[in-house]
Amino acid sequence: MLALPGSPREAPPFAPATLAQQRERFVQELGELVRFPSISADPKRAPVMQACADWLRRHLQRLGAADARVLHAGGKPAVFGTIRGPRAAPRVLIYGHYDVQPAEPSGAWRSPPFEPSLRQGALFGRGASDDKGQLFAHLKAVELLKQQRSGLPVSVSFFIDGEEEIGSPSLPQLFRQLAPELGHDAAVVSDAPIVAADRPSITHTLRGDLYLELRVRGAGRDVHSGLFGGAVENAVTALSDALSRLHHADGSIAVPDFYADVPEVSARERAYMRRVGPAEHDVQRDAGGARLSGESGYSAYERATIRPSLEISGLQGGYVGTGVKGVIPSTASAKLDIRLVPGQDLDRVAKVVTRHLARLLPPSLRLEVRELMRIRPVALDRGHPTMQAAVRAYTRAFGTPPVFLRTGGSIAAVSALSDGLGVPVVLMGFALPDDAPHAPNEHFRLSMLEKGIQTSAAFLQEMAR
Repeated sequence: MLALPGSPREAPPFAPATLAQQRERFVQELGELVRFPSISADPKRAPVMQACADWLRRHLQRLGAADARVLHAGGKPAVFGTIRGPRAAPRVLIYGHYDVQPAEPSGAWRSPPFEPSLRQGALFGRGASDDKGQLFAHLKAVELLKQQRSGLPVSVSFFIDGEEEIGSPSLPQLFRQLAPELGHDAAVVSDAPIVAADRPSITHTLRGDLYLELRVRGAGRDVHSGLFGGAVENAVTALSDALSRLHHADGSIAVPDFYADVPEVSARERAYMRRVGPAEHDVQRDAGGARLSGESGYSAYERATIRPSLEISGLQGGYVGTGVKGVIPSTASAKLDIRLVPGQDLDRVAKVVTRHLARLLPPSLRLEVRELMRIRPVALDRGHPTMQAAVRAYTRAFGTPPVFLRTGGSIAAVSALSDGLGVPVVLMGFALPDDAPHAPNEHFRLSMLEKGIQTSAAFLQEMAR
């Protein structure tokens, strides 16, 4: 299915000179936001999270959100506020997040991750692309529209999450608090990449995420490897052996019944994906040159989008400090990141994975499984009027119609909005595949900030029609 282009004669909302005049201030303000080390996974960052939320609240107030406030539901704070448009105009909710991933390994950064650096036409810093820069494009679009004679064409609410990078556990409770204020006609989530700077795209499917922590314990304690080496059970060895048998030689997942509810994607859709999606060398380049691998019979783009995955995100046990310690560990732990496609049931997958691991481990070891995060997979309707308004907006801003992409990532807010609240959602990303989100030297190109501002403003105008 190809996206429908908008009118090629229709210009972007703002003249290039308008953005050029504001560029220095916009970059300075975005740098202030990136400077906050708002790492939601680190409990010690609680004061920083509050300070960043307060900064965003004040920013919304300056835009005209008289009700802007910081929300709490037992976790990291979120920010909410509404800038009013005409009385009878549609209402659009824009979702973004201000929390970021940890910056390790810090030594791999060319400049400190929380001291924003401008070079090669991009702003470098943790969170610059994921998601502060993309969120900022919407904030500036609203600001510039308000400065026009015609004003803001719709009412715009911002919900800015502080827990997206840890699965948004407080989101359901926060949405319940806001229930009387969430009757929106559309929701925009900008936390996704486009194909390339000259090839805009709209994400229409997201994989879900089931994140499990495994811990195995033996009956004894850590013992001397010289006195007992070769004579007693090693928990790290046993867990490593079990983890090594989670995949077949062809790259497919070896857990029985894991694929039971994975839908087949039609040949027509796979042909469309080949036509518009990234090629093998593009995926490898965006992964920093890593060797491609995985389930045979599918391209790298297909493996990362229409097929589920099971990755070992971490393995720990025994002694990993400086120098030597001769020890046989009695405990070991690992973390599994399981990405699921639309149609898969998270509860069922958790059960079959746990059952399979229990069979692979020696009966002398006790297995404990703790679920750290769950996000449901999502498939959005490409033909919905809200989606087609986004198509026209991208066409006006980029001069070419967008394609529809599948993305392997997971965003809890999308399922909460579309399934939980019944709000039509469109994923409007402005990041580029090589922005290095979650990696050292993350950055956001200033050209994409400007394109994002134009696209966001055009979408709000299209919604008003």
